[in-house]
Amino acid sequence: MNRPLSHIRVLDFGQYLAAPLVGMMLADMGAEVIRIDPPNGPAFDDPAFDMLSRGKKPLTLNLKSEEGHSTAIELVKRADVVLENFRPGVMDRLGLGPEALRALNNQLIYLSMPGFASTDTELADIPAWEAVIAAYTGQFTDMGLNRRLMGINPSFTPLTLASAYGSSFGAMAVLFALNARETNGGDHIEVPLAAALLEGLIYNCEQIEDYPERYKSPREVELDRRAAEGLPMNLKFEELSEFLDPFYRTYTCADGRGFYVVSGSVATHPHRVLETLGLKDLADELPDFSAYLDTADWPAEWSMRNYPVGASDRARVSSAMKAAFLTKPAHVWEELFGTAKAPATAQRFTKEWLNDPHALASGLILEVETTRHGIMRQMGNVAWISEDGAAAQKADIRPANLAALLSEPERPSGSTQTGKGWLDGLNVLDLTNVIAGPTIGSTLARYGADVTLVQPVEPSVDPWNTVVFGIHAQRGKESILLNLRTDEGQEALSKLIAETDVITMNGTDEQRDKLGLSPERLEVLNPRLILVQLDAFGGPLRGPKSDHLGYDDLAQAATGVMTRFGGSMKTPEEHAHFGTIDVLTGFCACIALGGALLRLRETGKGSIARASLAGAGNLIQTQFMYDYETRAPFDEPSGREALGWGPFYHCYEAADQWMFFAAPTERFAALAQCPDTADLVNVPEDELQPALAARFKTKPLIHWRAAFAQGSSTVVPLASLHQTRDASLQLESGGNIDLTQSTFRVIRHDQHPMGRWCDLVAPNAVRSQSGHITIPGPMPKYGQHTHDILIRLGYSSDQINEMIETGAAGENWSENYLPE
Repeated sequence: MNRPLSHIRVLDFGQYLAAPLVGMMLADMGAEVIRIDPPNGPAFDDPAFDMLSRGKKPLTLNLKSEEGHSTAIELVKRADVVLENFRPGVMDRLGLGPEALRALNNQLIYLSMPGFASTDTELADIPAWEAVIAAYTGQFTDMGLNRRLMGINPSFTPLTLASAYGSSFGAMAVLFALNARETNGGDHIEVPLAAALLEGLIYNCEQIEDYPERYKSPREVELDRRAAEGLPMNLKFEELSEFLDPFYRTYTCADGRGFYVVSGSVATHPHRVLETLGLKDLADELPDFSAYLDTADWPAEWSMRNYPVGASDRARVSSAMKAAFLTKPAHVWEELFGTAKAPATAQRFTKEWLNDPHALASGLILEVETTRHGIMRQMGNVAWISEDGAAAQKADIRPANLAALLSEPERPSGSTQTGKGWLDGLNVLDLTNVIAGPTIGSTLARYGADVTLVQPVEPSVDPWNTVVFGIHAQRGKESILLNLRTDEGQEALSKLIAETDVITMNGTDEQRDKLGLSPERLEVLNPRLILVQLDAFGGPLRGPKSDHLGYDDLAQAATGVMTRFGGSMKTPEEHAHFGTIDVLTGFCACIALGGALLRLRETGKGSIARASLAGAGNLIQTQFMYDYETRAPFDEPSGREALGWGPFYHCYEAADQWMFFAAPTERFAALAQCPDTADLVNVPEDELQPALAARFKTKPLIHWRAAFAQGSSTVVPLASLHQTRDASLQLESGGNIDLTQSTFRVIRHDQHPMGRWCDLVAPNAVRSQSGHITIPGPMPKYGQHTHDILIRLGYSSDQINEMIETGAAGENWSENYLPE
């Protein structure tokens, strides 16, 4: 009863992935979760659903019967949270919609998770299977730079990104709303999964006017060249290596295993890589100057501090690194790179990750005793509190005691105010960089938090990461530059900490303690302070790689995403989209903060709220992130040629364009109901896919959409992320930005302080009836508020000028907002 959410009761009406994932996240932090099952059992009868049900208490109710409905109503009166992910209107027709239930319990937090927004008249009624959401939003089209250069389009991936992003938004929203209940009362929150998916893939549809060439990777430059010259996109996989940056690619080791290096952009990382490989002399020869100079002022073609490596040196650096890697096996390099703090990892399959010594030791993978499967290895928490000693302890499902539940008193009524942000008045000190860490602060800002960003006087990360990605991830913040290696900088930081409720940082435990933020020092500074910490390979427990550095793509490589997407150990590919795991990890850290805030409210004690890239890597693979002795083979779709998961869940080409056909439950019955496909019902399933492909190609998309418009089957077009972006654009200067009606919304910030317009996905994945959600202001120029913040802390103008002159503080990194 001493866990962060021990005092919270959740009724989980969810099916399949999204809502059950939210329920699992809350149960993993100690909430009592009652899983409401229909009389014929859960719709998703799969080992993955058994994992999602850990720690829950199943209860079978026929919600269409008077007795079942009455029991549900009585449970609602004694609950804090309701979760559901049905199509809009289903719960209302059962008499269990948000208005009806909140009338019975005005402190209830009701989370709805439809595939598309309930207010979207065009899309609300589409049967929103996971891949339908992905196809319509654009996840399967232009799947990464490799695929585009090879002319492979579309590509199917079984990664359940919509449910991963949606569940993280849902869990954080529930926890933040619970934290604000004293002022706001209960709430109805809607998280359309398609909106969450587009927000999660923000960096793949961000657009900047006159985007400078210096920020384009070699593959992007080659794409532009081929498009401009009318050349085909027909590269072979083996030819792609010519266009890969030496510090951002996979190398083959002595044992034949791939070893992935992601060590560009940070000033010291390329040096560490080359020195670890025994190539220090090469490192000393390469150009090294500030990445924040405009290119007109560069003394050489490229700099070690700036991604990418220039064309003049790319081949010789890659060749030297290839030869060096062939001298040792991958596991030796992994240990050497980890010790040297050079970000890299061996490529693994998911099955290997589930049995990896570090994954098991750290609690990223857990062994759970289950009734159905015996000892089951499962993904660990995606968010946890360091002080929660039971975070890595999981139990199988156990039946709910209905009589005991109904014997408890009903929840008391309380405040029902609206219009306040869930995090109004929360002061956040942001010490993060790159994507995952800054995502925390920009997400908190939309809910009302005041966020102050602290960065070093001399930048350690290149402007591709800090500015291009920061345009989204650093929104809604104040910015100060401090040199924390000076006494004056540390003094200013201490003053900032004194007025702070929450500190965010991305780094290992070693880095955290070196920064002076150890649990012992935090207790002395402020026992109510919450530190939100994320890293690459951390878990609830310590493991041999807990202090290894890493980035998004390294989590993909370590957990099996890249070998699945590429199809083999010899052809691994980063999953199509920039920031796939980065953004999700930032959201998971917000979940951890939500739990820490509720723990603080109950106990008066601060804590360390945690998440990691590897944990988020588990989350995007939820559907197959488990193993046990008699498990079926890991045979989910993989590789460049994958177009679906069987004939009834597949990308097909219509007469005029590509489309996605989904009939995973109706299957042959769906074909029988359509006159154009009824004759195919007797075709053996293993021969059906080519038969359907030939049939679908005879008529246009509009015909097939109408033919499969009934029931739970559907056909949707294969859109691209850029098409979705362009179709949902609103000008910032036009005002009245819609965050609540359409599923998708993208804002063209045509008054942006960098002097260029940019297109950014609007913060509309979470829609609250009671809480106020805002569009954060633009990312400030780094150091823009240094003077104002120091004045607020009590420094005089003379003291501030002296700090700037001595390098203890700074006011900018470059003349231009975005270095040219």
